[in-house]
Amino acid sequence: MRTLLKSVTIIDPQGPFHKQVVDILINQGIIENMAPSISDDRADLVDLPNAHVSFGWFDPSVSLGEPGFEERETIINGSLVAAKAGYTAIAVQPNTNPVTQSQAAVSFIKAKEDLVSLFPIGALTIDTQGHDLCELYDMHNAGALAFGDYKKPIKDPNILKLALEYTQSFSGLICSFPMDASLGISGMINESTQSVQLGLKGIPKLSEHLQIKRDLSILKYSGGRLHIPTISTAESVGLIREAKKQGLNVSCSVAIYNLALTDQVLETFDSNYKLMPPLREHEDQKALLDGLLDGTIDGITSDHNPIDIEHKNVEFDQAMFGSVGLEQTFGVLARITNNIDDTVKALTGLRQCFGLEIASIAPGGKANLTIFTPEGANEVQIQQLSSKSKNAALIGCPTKGRVFGVINGNKQFWNEQ
Repeated sequence: MRTLLKSVTIIDPQGPFHKQVVDILINQGIIENMAPSISDDRADLVDLPNAHVSFGWFDPSVSLGEPGFEERETIINGSLVAAKAGYTAIAVQPNTNPVTQSQAAVSFIKAKEDLVSLFPIGALTIDTQGHDLCELYDMHNAGALAFGDYKKPIKDPNILKLALEYTQSFSGLICSFPMDASLGISGMINESTQSVQLGLKGIPKLSEHLQIKRDLSILKYSGGRLHIPTISTAESVGLIREAKKQGLNVSCSVAIYNLALTDQVLETFDSNYKLMPPLREHEDQKALLDGLLDGTIDGITSDHNPIDIEHKNVEFDQAMFGSVGLEQTFGVLARITNNIDDTVKALTGLRQCFGLEIASIAPGGKANLTIFTPEGANEVQIQQLSSKSKNAALIGCPTKGRVFGVINGNKQFWNEQ
């Protein structure tokens, strides 16, 4: 397969073609040539208005349901949704039934890989119950990218210590959800004047700060690689900023909905806003964006978590936590940052944290590309969603730009123009 991308603007700050408008010739999944003008009668021509190209985007926190919750999402459809959204790779969370906690479970997900590269996250503890470590090395050999109990904090500090020490032999990455559960029992939203006014039990910011302080102390003692997913408060940003200055091997992410929304939207009692971590206050929203832009926060995640209608379209206190977000993340983020370099950095920055390749876009390299335009304004609409579940917290949010397609090696996907 030969493909010729015409007149594309390269967004690749570390590469030799950054901000240049060039043609890209791709042959059998490899970038064969890049030049101001290329002619090739044998190639399929792709000529799109104001097309931009970056290294393929990566989301480290995607739930796909299968196996066990196919009514929410399947691996095949979820991969298609990711491709439509501009991602060439996603990390698949272990919140399935059965839990992803064995070589066989990891291999099951890897076997369904097609256009979008799938990287399973293995459960850290058996049945994600927090008591005994899973067979981490076996899952690593099968292709597990990291280990964590999705949205479940590690209650036992010794479990975290053992995991960080054990995984150093194969450079494993441990994910620790930042919440002290004892401080947020039955909590549903951010603890604030808003939670009091609405009569909903709160989850205090303190629950996040305490867990992060504890985890960073253990990391400093044991060594290893630690990822703290979806931080949500201003103080958390400060804690991780200081830890990085101290040289600790820690990374973190922020969910798109914590950048786009605050707890003020909860006045409607819309269960789509029941999220974990919860929506916080404006001061937290601003600090999260500042942390993302200055590199304290390594990247963005959609925190894509499809929930079927029976568990979401119910009273707020009965609804499950979670929102879909893959298809909305780029447009909402581009509107928030209003800078395409910052947007691309946020969508690719977590690759390195998770040990994935991120190379310059240049001749001889594999074609791992996202093609998009930063132009055009719109808003998130439910009828646009391709996910099987429609529990979207970002409905109505303004967006900027749109995704044209992705190229991942010798496989391609193009959205309808």
